[in-house]
Amino acid sequence: MSYPLPPKTFTNKSMQIISPRSSSSVDCMAVDLLRGSVSLCYKNGYGYCYYNVSRLAIANLLLNPNMSLGFWVNKNCVEAKRAKVNGSYHYAY
Repeated sequence: MSYPLPPKTFTNKSMQIISPRSSSSVDCMAVDLLRGSVSLCYKNGYGYCYYNVSRLAIANLLLNPNMSLGFWVNKNCVEAKRAKVNGSYHYAY
């Protein structure tokens, strides 16, 4: 028997986990270029799921391994007018 997934989860085959990069704020991050979505966890234990993120910005992030994740998230998710928060959560270690 299979159970449906919760509506706010990003589980699909096109999701790519960003390889570990040095970041003082972002713990882990996964992006979906096809859907324009970003799911990320901060080191303080809070996580957010964004949608309607610029696909060009996501492609740029995937192609540039030296790009800072914190600056990218602030510019393309937090401060961007087009990106919207789909869900927020808190996780414990």
